[in-house]
Amino acid sequence: MIYQLGWATLPGLRGLSVSEFRATATTAPDNERGVTIEFATEAERDAFLREIEAAFAARRFTNSADAFDTVKAYVTERALKG
Repeated sequence: MIYQLGWATLPGLRGLSVSEFRATATTAPDNERGVTIEFATEAERDAFLREIEAAFAARRFTNSADAFDTVKAYVTERALKG
């Protein structure tokens, strides 16, 4: 199943943080304005959401575009690894 990822981008003293990752099933992925990834099972999806939350917990960004591009690159790399 294909999922559209979403997350919260929040301001902080040291820059923007991203958290509260979520994955919504979709039949119309939007790779131009969003980030999509495919998972075989709900367990795989849930494990990925825990993984990405941990990976970005301490990271800070200077602007929203940088945050979006970094998350998108992370997801793309993860998808290629399978």
